Amino acid sequence: MALPWLGGCGTREKAPDFGYTLLDGSTGRTEALRGKVLLVNFWATTCAVCVAEMPRIVATHEKFRARGFETLAVAMQHDPPASVSMYAESRRLPFGVVIDNTGEIARRYGPVKATPTTFLIDKQGAIAASWLGEPNFGVLHASIEKLLAEA
Repeated sequence: MALPWLGGCGTREKAPDFGYTLLDGSTGRTEALRGKVLLVNFWATTCAVCVAEMPRIVATHEKFRARGFETLAVAMQHDPPASVSMYAESRRLPFGVVIDNTGEIARRYGPVKATPTTFLIDKQGAIAASWLGEPNFGVLHASIEKLLAEA
């Protein structure tokens, strides 16, 4: 189920900033990604819909990344880190994969309790759209195009 598109309806809600450690051990903060359009996808290796949508998330990342688009896949707290790492490596996921060991990232975003849940964040760090369940990728791509064109 798609949650409402927030663009054009006044001010967008600021996305929660969070620090993260990627599978390769590098660290970052979402605040450092300002100026880019960011997709934050909460997922789990045990979620059939998540696994089924992941190739389309990869294709979306590949399609837009050269234009200032980033993706962070946030594995849920209950997902075993070894499973997440094995999945990401075997599929050669081309974007950052974060394990939300404490559940803090999911709590900041709602809390997120169901997977997949996806947030699209604009260049200023505000939530432009969100989806519970697999997004309609046509709508997602059109939304990314619109956000990339914004100043």
